[in-house]
Amino acid sequence: MGNWRDPGTLMGAFLFLLCPPPLPACPGACACSVGEVDCSDHELHEVPHNIPANTSALLLDYNFITVLGPGSFSLLPVLLRLSLPHNHLGTIHSRALVGLGALQELDLSNNYLTVLPSEAFRPLSSLVMLNLGSNRLGELEPKVLYGLPQLQVLVLNSNPWVCTCSIQPLWHWLSLNREKMKEKSLLLCTFPEQLSKYPILAFRNESFRQCWENSLFVQDYAFFLLVGPFSFLASICLCIFMGSVTVACHNLRKESNSWRSLSVCRR
Repeated sequence: MGNWRDPGTLMGAFLFLLCPPPLPACPGACACSVGEVDCSDHELHEVPHNIPANTSALLLDYNFITVLGPGSFSLLPVLLRLSLPHNHLGTIHSRALVGLGALQELDLSNNYLTVLPSEAFRPLSSLVMLNLGSNRLGELEPKVLYGLPQLQVLVLNSNPWVCTCSIQPLWHWLSLNREKMKEKSLLLCTFPEQLSKYPILAFRNESFRQCWENSLFVQDYAFFLLVGPFSFLASICLCIFMGSVTVACHNLRKESNSWRSLSVCRR
């Protein structure tokens, strides 16, 4: 208690209240405010490295980011919103989003994504909204979505979906999660041409009947793998056997002719 009576101590505490500690450093190409970092439209080719750890919203719209490498956001534990639309994003590493367990909104629309690793979104256990619209996705494995227990809104429209037998797993997942689909009427096939602009969610189980009838099971492939080499070896053995028989017959004929000639000479 005696220390607080010292005028110097009281003055120091008063100045500390008037002058709060400085805010964390802000990336040079971004504008920072309390909890938000806006790096939109600054011709960035990669995610800035010195983003404040207390950032809750990170905006990277309209840049030239092509790759999200491993641990791109590992130092942002309280990030709630990550916005990356209108970049040149074509690759997301399977560990690019590690450390974003609190993230609730992820916008990856209007990019060049063609394939997503099955573990790409697994760290996002709190994700509520995912926007993958206007990319170059022809297929999407449902495993990509399995690690999102809190997902409520999913946008997949304006992708060149290939509606062959390979889309059946995705169609099945979407059929069970229709309430999560935003603008489901815009989720349309692009290929093959006869199914162009056909709604994916309009398919039924019967639509994939041909896939079931023409599909081969694992035992079928195993049978073909075993029969192929066996047939090859059997054909080689048969050729050797037939060749040996032919040579033996030829030798017997030569010996028979020789005995006949010898008998004639003796006579």
